[in-house]
Amino acid sequence: MLTLLRDLRRLRRAIALPAPGRGRSLALRHVDAGSCNGCEHELTLTTGPHHDLQRYGLGIVASPRHADVLLVTGPVTTRMHTPLLTAYHAMPQPRLVAALGNCALGNGILGAPDTIVGPVDEVLPVDLRIPGCPPPPDTIAAALLELIDRARSGS
Repeated sequence: MLTLLRDLRRLRRAIALPAPGRGRSLALRHVDAGSCNGCEHELTLTTGPHHDLQRYGLGIVASPRHADVLLVTGPVTTRMHTPLLTAYHAMPQPRLVAALGNCALGNGILGAPDTIVGPVDEVLPVDLRIPGCPPPPDTIAAALLELIDRARSGS
């Protein structure tokens, strides 16, 4: 374990990652409402050593009861409409919603119209929109760090 931590520290120095300067954390609960999984792959890359969002206090949690932000990917399908609302209502107040990717924003949704409810903002109030198909890890990281700054400032 110590070898892994030492290697991670060397890698962070080698790619010149800035030191974390934020003083607050946010817990993210990810819900795939019907995506193609492209956004999920890019979201996974934000937790790797090149972006390492955990060092800024951003972490993905398993339960919406522990989450500050509901991160939704994909258009809301008829089968995920109720589970998405259940996850949202299980979150403590104040709760934030982030729509990740063009499908979640309602741009270029693929699928049968009778199986899709629509974009996330037709179901839940969206606080953060992250466009892209799929958005690159840099864009996801920058948007989530902006959200933590907004949460810290109270706006």
